[in-house]
Order: sequence, then structure tokens, then C-alpha cells
Amino acid sequence: MLFLLWEWRVALIGLVTIPLSLLAAGLVLYWRGATINVMVLAGFVIAIGVLIDDAVIDIRNIARRLRQARLEGSTESTASIVLHASLEVRSSIVYATLIIVVAILPVFLLEGLTGAFLQPLATAYGLAVLASMAVALIVTPALALLLFRKAPSERRKPSFVRRLQTGYETALVRVLAVARPALALVAIVVVAFGSLGLVGNAVAPGLGQELLPPFRETDLMIRWEGAPGTSHPEMTRITTRASQELRSIPGVRSVSAHVGRAVLGDQIVGINAGEIWVSIDPAANYDATVAAIRETVDGYPGLRRDVRTYLQDRTREVLTGASEAIVARIYGPDLTILRSLAEDVRQGISQIDGVVDLRTELQVDEPHVQVEVDLAKVEPYGLSPGDVRRAAATLMAGIQVGSLFEEQKVFEVVVWSAPETRETLTSLRELLIDTPAGGQVRLADVADIRVVSTPTVIRHESNSLRIDVGLNVSGRAPEAVARDVEEVLQQIDFPLEYHPELLGDYSELQTAPQRVLAVALAAAIGILLLLQAAFGTWRFALLALGIVPAALLGGALAAVATGTIHSLGALLGLIAILAIAARNGILLLNHYQRLERHGGEPFGPQLIVRGARERLSSVVMTALATGLAVVPLLVLGDLPGYEIVRPMAVVIVGGLVTSTLVSLFILPVAYLRFGPSPEPDESTRLVEQPRPVAA
Repeated sequence: MLFLLWEWRVALIGLVTIPLSLLAAGLVLYWRGATINVMVLAGFVIAIGVLIDDAVIDIRNIARRLRQARLEGSTESTASIVLHASLEVRSSIVYATLIIVVAILPVFLLEGLTGAFLQPLATAYGLAVLASMAVALIVTPALALLLFRKAPSERRKPSFVRRLQTGYETALVRVLAVARPALALVAIVVVAFGSLGLVGNAVAPGLGQELLPPFRETDLMIRWEGAPGTSHPEMTRITTRASQELRSIPGVRSVSAHVGRAVLGDQIVGINAGEIWVSIDPAANYDATVAAIRETVDGYPGLRRDVRTYLQDRTREVLTGASEAIVARIYGPDLTILRSLAEDVRQGISQIDGVVDLRTELQVDEPHVQVEVDLAKVEPYGLSPGDVRRAAATLMAGIQVGSLFEEQKVFEVVVWSAPETRETLTSLRELLIDTPAGGQVRLADVADIRVVSTPTVIRHESNSLRIDVGLNVSGRAPEAVARDVEEVLQQIDFPLEYHPELLGDYSELQTAPQRVLAVALAAAIGILLLLQAAFGTWRFALLALGIVPAALLGGALAAVATGTIHSLGALLGLIAILAIAARNGILLLNHYQRLERHGGEPFGPQLIVRGARERLSSVVMTALATGLAVVPLLVLGDLPGYEIVRPMAVVIVGGLVTSTLVSLFILPVAYLRFGPSPEPDESTRLVEQPRPVAA
């Protein structure tokens, strides 16, 4: 800031007001009980450009007005000059801030995982720009009054600033001379709509990609699940052996595991399930270590297994209740038919490219002893079917009849038959059942005893049985794979009362674009209305709104070049560039209007050059400061925790280039084509300030 402005007072005020705005936003978040996370920090980072512009535009206008008053020998008090200078730019600051707030309001209407990720960022960003506006309107004038009271009237510009302004003025004059009105109109339309098409074509496919990037967490979670009924000793043996193999992998720092439900676990599982936690050394080769871990885990084909980070597991559990990216859930009343349909679905999906980890929910039958009471045989003994079933269940499985308290411990008292009486089917047939008459009868004399297969796990949802066919995606967009899965489901003839449902990341992605488009349209209408209120004319409002897509071109190209266009971070970066471009546009056009109406400058190329030259340092400073704020995210490289913010930084840096060029060249040409400014509608103006604007 000091480098470009060459005024220590302006730089000092900026260094005070910018942290003050962030501090105010942070305090509001703290009072709301919010936590500081990556998305909140990202919101603060992309707000840096707005905060700098708020600080600079107000203080520079105040400094210019004070110098003019002293050169003219004005007797007006310093406080009055500061007040009027601040009021001159108040309208621009307020409208520019309101446009940003309206642009992010639709984010709070988003639901699901999309809203959960974007809302903290939007909250932090919105609070930062609102706090910056309040500081610019209240604190900045007060600091200016203190620091500029005895400031010299002469301002010495450094040579590099003079050269920058001279070079820019020369370039702009040439552009204005070459860009004839008709040619300028065609060029602006082509650039705007061409950029909009490129950005749309680049970003739209990203809506079909995974919503979240692959997080490079150093702690991995491996889920084991054996067949229902697998014994605890067997699961312990397998888990112990796998843990030993994982510990021997180079780069693995530690391994821990548990079988069944953890002591304070939030998941209810049987002893046939377990988890292994693997911690990777931060200094190790992350990709190679993860590949070795997956290879080791794949050496246990008899188990359902899954290697993923904890965050990935939690988000997918929230979306589907399962850990796969896409789940085809089949509903119906009969389990046998469900299994047959699930197998048909699995076979159809197995032919789809990009499908990995395809599996059908474990449906294992176990042998059970079934006792079917014969009503004709129990009647002579005075027994009821319930009496026989209760007695047989007590002898076979036991029944708790009380509790025993001893040494501050509670022991359950269970009545059970001797082990030798229930070891074989023959011994079970010989079990004696008490009769009401005081006698006994063999169980085989009153019931049919046989071994049958029954499912170990039966899952219900919405009063219906259901089976899941889950899969992950590799090498293709989940949306494309999901469409193929839908085609497979449509080709299968489901009987009456049976139907499939597609769940998973794709389900979230399928509804997210419609919500995003709907709320984006509402936001665009709100922004257009604010622009009309700011400029007092629909012509300039449409111009400012239509030129914004060209500013996004650099960000989209940077994301495409680095392969990050299909990421949440790229979307956040485009939002940041959108705010900066819209703000630069409204401030420049308002500055043109002030010069034309109150600065004594007639409409023409000279007005365009003067207004652009006076806004040059603010535009360049905003771009440089924002770029410097995100450079550390680029320099640190592909580290864990930067999966979202690093693509955002790439897009911001690329977008700053085109947004700056749009503000300094395309917008002045557009104003020359669509000017002059009409008379203002005083009902839409926040302040009427007829004072002349100093050069």
C-alpha cells in the first residue's frame, strides 16, 4: 500500500482499518458460537480485496479534497472537508457492499452438503465486507481527521507511480482511438458473452464431479465387515494380522484398531465389524503410502473393506447412510425377491465403465433351529403353542430371571439347560416340557424340530425391506456413471411393490445445480436493481452486469490449465473475482458520473482517461494485495488441508489479471460507447453532493 500510494498516512490508516474489519467480523462469529475453520478463513481471504478498496477509496478522496482546499486557500474547517469528502463516496461504497451481500445471500438457501460447506464462508465474507463498510464510513474519516490535519498540501508522487500512470494513460488513449463505437459495441458483446459461455462450459461439468476433493488427511480409517455371525476370535485374529502388516509399511507412523462397537462409539455394529486407524508420517510420500495401504487391505478378499479419510466417511454417511459414492437402494416386501433383484442390478452395473468397489449389501443366511408346534398334538396335554415355545426358548437360549448384587457389581441370573441337552438336534428333540397336569412330554412329541436358513440381518426403511447395491467411481464423472446406473435400473422389470432409488453424492449433485441456478437468478435480479439504483439508469446497470463475465475469464482459464476447474475451491475463487469485478465496475462508473456532473469535465475521451487514471492505483492495489494474500496458498504446494483453498487461490490469481484488464480498458471503452450519463434520479441517490471533484 505504501509502495503504490507513497503516503504513509494513507498506508497507516489502511493498516489499521483492514485488521479492524477482520477483528469485528471475527468477534461477531465468536458471539454466534461459530468456530474458525478452513472455510471461514477462506471467506476472510477473499474479502481482503474489498477491505483494501474500502480503505483506499475513502481515504484517498479525503486526502485529495484536503489538498485542494489548502491550495485554493479555503477557510473551511478540516472536519467539514473530511465530512464532505467522505459523503462523496458513501453512495458508491454502500451500493458496492450491498451488491456483494445480495450476491452471497442465496448461499444461505442452499441445503445439504453444499450449504454446509459454503455457508460458513459466505457468513465470514459477508460479515467482513459489512464491517469494512462500517469502518470506512465511521472510523476512516475519524482517523483521517487526526492524521491529515497538518499534512502538507503538496504531494510528491514517486517516479514509478508517475511512469505507471503515464504508460497506462498512453495505452488507454490508443485503445480508445482504435475502438470505434460500433467496433467497441461488437467487441464488448463478444467478450462478455464469449467469456460467459467459456466459464459456463468449464464450470457446468464440475457440477457432475465429486462435490468434495480427495482430502489428503494423514489419518486413514479402514472399515472391516465380515459375514454376519463371524466370531469375535476370528475377527480379532484377522484384525491383528492386518494391523501387523500395516505397521510394516514405510511411512506408516502408527496403527490402532478395535473390533465391534467402541466403548464410546457412535455406531452400533456387531462383533463381525471393526475399524483400523492408520496414521501416516507427514514426511512420507503420501500417495505411495496410501497405495501400499490399499494393496495390503485388498489382500483380505473375504471381508467388506473400505479405506478412506474420516471426513469422506462422515459426509457420505450423512448423505446416504452408506459409505459408497453411489447407492442403488431397492425396496420391497419379500427378501428373496429383493436379493434376486439386487443381483440383477449388480450384474448390470458391473458392465459400466468407471465403477469400482461394486458390492451388494451382505445378505448371509445362518442355520437356525425352528420349532413348529403341532396344535393337534399339544391339545391332549393341555398345552398351548405359546407354552411350548417359551419353554423351548428357555431351554435352548436361556432367560434372565433376575440380578445378583455382589461387591458393588451386578450379575445377571439366567435359567438355561445343561449344555449337553442342546448340543445336537437329537438332544433338542428329547427336551422335556412341563405340562399343566404335572407331567412332562418330549418336545418332539408336540412339535416339529428342524434346521432352517434365516437371514442374519434384515434392514427396513419407510416400512419396507430394502437392500443396497453400492459402488464408488474412478476415472469418470459421478454424474455420468449415475446416469448409466439409472439406465440399468430402467431396463430391469421390477414387480409390483418393488422399486429402486438412487442415492449418494450424485443425489446431492443432482439437486444442487437446480438450487444454484434458481438462487443465482434471484441474486442477479437483485444485483441489477441495486445497480440501477446506484447509476440511476438501466443502461449502465445492464452494462456493469453484462461486463462481469469477462472478468471471470482468467480465473476459468487458470483453473482449466491446472486441472482444478471441477472443484469447490474453483467455485469459491470465481465468487471472489465476481465480487471484485462488480465492485471495480460500480466504483469506476460512479466516478465517471461524479466527474461529469460535478467535476466540470465534459463527456468524451478526456473524461474517460482522467477517471480511469484516478482509479488506477486503487484497482492495481486491490489486485496486488489480493494476489499477495493468496500467494502463500500457492507456494505451500499440495499439502493436507489445502485441497479447497489452493484451487481457490489459483482461480483468484488468474481472475485478477482479467478483472484488472476489464476495469482498466474494457469498461472505459464501454462507458465511452454508452455515455454520456443521464441526469440522476434524486430518489435513488443516497447523497447529493454538488462540490467539485479535484484532479
